Amino acid sequence: MHIAPFDNHNKPIIDLEDSRVPLTYFNIVKLKKGQAFEYRTPGYETCIVPATGTVDVEVEGEAYAGIGLRRSDVWDGEPEGVYVPTAAKANFVCASDDAEVFIAGAKYDDVLEPFAVRAADIDKVQYGSDDTKTHRKIKHIFGTKYHDKVGRLLVSELYTVGQGGWSGFPSHKHDSDLLPDESRHDEVYNFRFKPGHGFGMQLLQTEEDKVGEAFHIVDGSTFIIDKGYHPCVVAPGYEMYYFTILGGLSQRSLKQYFHPTHAYQVETIPGIKDMIAKFK
Repeated sequence: MHIAPFDNHNKPIIDLEDSRVPLTYFNIVKLKKGQAFEYRTPGYETCIVPATGTVDVEVEGEAYAGIGLRRSDVWDGEPEGVYVPTAAKANFVCASDDAEVFIAGAKYDDVLEPFAVRAADIDKVQYGSDDTKTHRKIKHIFGTKYHDKVGRLLVSELYTVGQGGWSGFPSHKHDSDLLPDESRHDEVYNFRFKPGHGFGMQLLQTEEDKVGEAFHIVDGSTFIIDKGYHPCVVAPGYEMYYFTILGGLSQRSLKQYFHPTHAYQVETIPGIKDMIAKFK
């Protein structure tokens, strides 16, 4: 489902127990300097990631100052974040002129410990090629490195490299817990484009449909995926970014199932196996 850009007034875009993607949570909070935001998410672990701006974060008495280095847009430096345990009270205050903050969550009952991920801690992988029109960079904020410190939540940022090209290809899905071949993970994307008037297409094809659907995505689009194969593409002349939230049903590690018709492309796209290994 495509959710067109709108002013959510700091209210969740994907709330707790959303019937469409109940394993995930997503909010965008916009603040001016000195403004604060407080929240608590029973049954969901979350993380706080500034898209732009800097915030001072407090989680149940633990303080993390100066989270977020980017000023102009999501291309302006590395991400940073803070992990917030299930049901913990979190508060953050805008320390820059303004800030736009992503809050990402996954359903999880156990209570772990909060921690911060700084720019130097980001786990990066680059794969694909200009020749195959699949060249992209992934910045894992809560990826493999934190497998023992996070419950079911996976959070990353994905960038097209160059202008134009495909992402999420070969076509894959993760809507059934058929381990070890596939895991059930609900997914949420939030897209950004450079320049801001850029656009792309998000495709969605279920197992039952030979022909899928195409959705016109623009700067600020949110897309939720509960089932189906879901590659996307950015138009020539533009760069695309998407903030990615994955929440697993029974495990944190993502096991993707590639469409049988296109699965052989895993062998033709440089570095794709390294990319797959990072979603754990």
